[in-house]
Amino acid sequence: MNLIRCFALLLASVVVATPALAQERRVPSSPAELRLSYAPIVQRAQPAVVNVYAAKTVQNRNPLLDDPVFRRFFGVPGMQPEQMQRSLGSGVMVDASGLVVTNNHVIEGADQVKISLADKREFEAEIVLKDSRTDLAVLRIKDGKEKFATLDFANSDELLVGDVVLAIGNPFGVGQTVTHGIVSALARTKVGITDYQFFIQTDAAINPGNSGGALVDMTGKLVGINTAIFSRSGGSQGIGFAIPANMVRVVVASAKSGGKAVKRPWLGAKLQAVTPEIADTLGLKLPNGALIANVAPNSPAARAGLKPSDLIVAIEGQSIDDPNAFDYRFATRQLGGSAQIDVQRSGKIVKVTVPLEIAPDTNRDEIALTARSPFQGATVANISPAVADELHLDSQTEGVVVIDLADGGTAASVGFQKGDIILAVNNQKIARTSDLDKASKAGSRLWRIVVVRGGQQINVTLGG
Repeated sequence: MNLIRCFALLLASVVVATPALAQERRVPSSPAELRLSYAPIVQRAQPAVVNVYAAKTVQNRNPLLDDPVFRRFFGVPGMQPEQMQRSLGSGVMVDASGLVVTNNHVIEGADQVKISLADKREFEAEIVLKDSRTDLAVLRIKDGKEKFATLDFANSDELLVGDVVLAIGNPFGVGQTVTHGIVSALARTKVGITDYQFFIQTDAAINPGNSGGALVDMTGKLVGINTAIFSRSGGSQGIGFAIPANMVRVVVASAKSGGKAVKRPWLGAKLQAVTPEIADTLGLKLPNGALIANVAPNSPAARAGLKPSDLIVAIEGQSIDDPNAFDYRFATRQLGGSAQIDVQRSGKIVKVTVPLEIAPDTNRDEIALTARSPFQGATVANISPAVADELHLDSQTEGVVVIDLADGGTAASVGFQKGDIILAVNNQKIARTSDLDKASKAGSRLWRIVVVRGGQQINVTLGG
């Protein structure tokens, strides 16, 4: 079974009709029964759901064109032909000035973005903020001179399994479409498409093109942003996932404040899941909670008195089943205040108060490496507490880490990955991004590189 983000292409499938079960049929007993409909909710919500069209220019790279002898012999020009790649998704207007939230994967790498309203009007849009950790992005309509229809946020924590919901979006580019279903499950944490694993599952039909569209409750409020489906065919099979509105609200608030990145609370502790074996060791009836593996010095966790081997069981009265649940609950808390965390320590419940503040990001020194080398196309940074938090590294890790890779760059093609820590290049220790920048510009016919990936050291030798 494959996890498919909702603007992917649909594969061929076969639908087999089965006879419906016998059911009671009767004439409606009143005009009210005859008019029973979701139409009033749809009429309120539909104008705020938009179509998002993204396009980017890519070069059709033929490796033979890199050879000057080939170009000269065959008279082929050095410039390679360009092609426009397009993607289609949906979005939700969340501010009357023209602020739209959608999925980051809909507009990732786009050179041009357009917004189409339910009334068919089209507007150019600019990207205000992208957050790959939640797969959300915020756009703004350019030259917007009117007040647009919007959707209000619901409190997604109040959702219950079985609640009726509507999904609104633009599947397959056929035009705005409404489907309905129920909340099938809450707090899904094994979906694997974003850093924050805490999704609403629904059986409302979601298809390619629905990415970034609205999941709406029966009051017409936004409870989630539709993001992905489980499917063997590429089409809806009744298992769709939406990012909860409370997480969407955090990303939108960062965009409204003028930030280029989402600001979230930082705990400063590494958490691990409780396995059945760990549960037996701790004397737990169920393998639930988030176990603290280590605590960074001078972090909010350290100042609050949290210790390794503490088991987090609740935050602000909401139970915690695993580290993913804690990450979501903690990340959606408002900065500047504090959060009460319940931990089990030596068999007793202890309540601690953790300040909600952002991770320090001093001396990050990001550099995009452009010199001809195996690192060409990689963006690297010094590991600050903020960088460690973003990449799920140990909070006490030091060095230089890959934080981004350009499509088509040498670094991506030779196999570097986001989160790789570069320890040494040609026997030279890499302590700062300036060291790696200098090493990449030195030029070499042979590159000996030491990398740490997932806690394991790897020695790599590449030709120049």
